[in-house]
Amino acid sequence: MCICINCQYVDRCITYHAVEAQHQQPHLTEDPDFEAIAPSINVNIRTKTDYVEMEWDVVGCESFSEEMGKWVKLRPGEPVPT
Repeated sequence: MCICINCQYVDRCITYHAVEAQHQQPHLTEDPDFEAIAPSINVNIRTKTDYVEMEWDVVGCESFSEEMGKWVKLRPGEPVPT
């Protein structure tokens, strides 16, 4: 799971904006202005019968500043990305 969902910068982060794009999800902001320091991204690749599925997860970041439930506060009632 992406650590970004519990980071105070999730709605401003350029890296998370790119992860949203890879997952074809709506952006929390169209103009992120925060550059994360040394994010580590795991990309899981799964081959399906007629397509390839890629899942991107930020698993580490020197800029990470925990704010539990930050993403949920921004998107109340929506399923949390996994």
